[in-house]
Amino acid sequence: MHIKKLTCAAGLTLAAVVVGCSNDNLTNLNTNPNNPTSAPPGPVFTYATRLSAATFVGNGFDLRQTEFVAQHWAEVQYPDEDRYARLDPASTQGTWTGAYSSQLQDLNKVAAAGIAAKDPGTYGPAQVLQTWNFEYLTDTWGNIPYSAALKGDSTGGSLTPAFDAQKDVYAGMLAKLTSAATALKGASNSLGSADPIYGGNTAAWAKFANSLRARLAMRLVNVDPATADAQLKAAFTDPAGVFASNADMAKLVYPGDGVYNNPMTDNFAGRDDHRVSQTLANILIANSDPRMPILMQPVVDSSASGPLGYAGMPNGLSTSTAGTYFRIASRPGSYLYPGATTFGTFGSAANKKNPTYLMTYAELLFIKAEAAERGIGGLNPGQAAGFYNAAIEASMAQWGVTSASAIAAYEAGPNVAYQGGTAGLIQIAVQKWVAMVGDGAQSWAEWRRTCQPSTIKPGPAAVVNFVPRRFYYPNQEYTLNAASVAAANAAQGADNFGTRTYWDTKPSAAPTYVSAAVCGP
Repeated sequence: MHIKKLTCAAGLTLAAVVVGCSNDNLTNLNTNPNNPTSAPPGPVFTYATRLSAATFVGNGFDLRQTEFVAQHWAEVQYPDEDRYARLDPASTQGTWTGAYSSQLQDLNKVAAAGIAAKDPGTYGPAQVLQTWNFEYLTDTWGNIPYSAALKGDSTGGSLTPAFDAQKDVYAGMLAKLTSAATALKGASNSLGSADPIYGGNTAAWAKFANSLRARLAMRLVNVDPATADAQLKAAFTDPAGVFASNADMAKLVYPGDGVYNNPMTDNFAGRDDHRVSQTLANILIANSDPRMPILMQPVVDSSASGPLGYAGMPNGLSTSTAGTYFRIASRPGSYLYPGATTFGTFGSAANKKNPTYLMTYAELLFIKAEAAERGIGGLNPGQAAGFYNAAIEASMAQWGVTSASAIAAYEAGPNVAYQGGTAGLIQIAVQKWVAMVGDGAQSWAEWRRTCQPSTIKPGPAAVVNFVPRRFYYPNQEYTLNAASVAAANAAQGADNFGTRTYWDTKPSAAPTYVSAAVCGP
């Protein structure tokens, strides 16, 4: 956990201004009028939103870590992350520390200011976005500081906060989203243009709160089906609603001005070490997926490609073996760098404005499809096919596929046409995983929950013979919060890749489960 400093020293200027200092023993004589301890909520929210997106769906944690675990992409150069070798406590520490010390702290300040002003138009969005951050943390590490977090500079707060059990973190997040959605109904637009996601539209934030609530509820379905059922039904029937179209989904659109660009396109403007994973490529190619030209580029050496000009590469290879795929595996597609087949020519002005998706309408529809097929959340199996096809169509539109005939042909294909039952649940899981390209952590979590796609497996040079179930706690936690980490490990299990988090402890309860050999130990 980030240890709160009792100084107002420089760092990132805005973060320093926001986080500020709080010590009851300081007097006004110690107050520097040129270094204020608070800032207007608007610009702080803007900053925290950008950091949130950059942290979890940007070019570090997502692009260089979880997308390889989820196997949308593979590394053709420097494959240490793809082998899980650089998913060690030192390499993942920045994500944990940065989230707690930066955007979560800032959002806490925004929420506190809004609560003090009795302004749900300020505190509601901050609470929803804070919950979105906490979900990534707990899904990645399991037990985390939650109820005692972010209080190190408050009276009675601890600099060594205890870790909450993931079960309790989920209960807290669901309660927070429920109260935020309620508070946002009819609330004033207080953030306005300072909100880069919805422009301060509180009705849109309420829909995001309920949609995120549905995501969390479905994540619990194997371990606590009663809570999943109740929470799904409550989210779907809440008067504030859930996402109803692609216009509702939560996304951050970048100015593309050279200062604030989509972080992935910035990465691909100067690096050429990603290729499409064979896991994803094989699914796209087998189904002649209309998203293929957007998600993949034709291989440079066409003699090595399949009949459609595309090919993936296996994950988890040694450096020498990975390098052999440089010209014979597809690069990620045109949404990142259109038309480029030579290193150094990637990117475009338009792509630098590409959005980062925090949660999509397609994901919400896939959740509804699964709930319907399972007969939970107030839905029934007769509705599953409609939600499933609508989810595919929403994903196609999101990625820029406009041909109605191509989409119809895809939906009628032998592997895609909805079958219902367990076969239908497998289709839902696989199509959802495909649609979530660019969000490695959520895709990885869905694979852990469903064991789909069942073709995900560790590569031959991986440092363990299974796909990780969680990440190691960061080194800094052992240095600064050792007793709390020890307690977390005693409660959750050994601190390693193989320990399952709470919602992942009953994998065989999933109808789509295959076997321990396929789904992991």
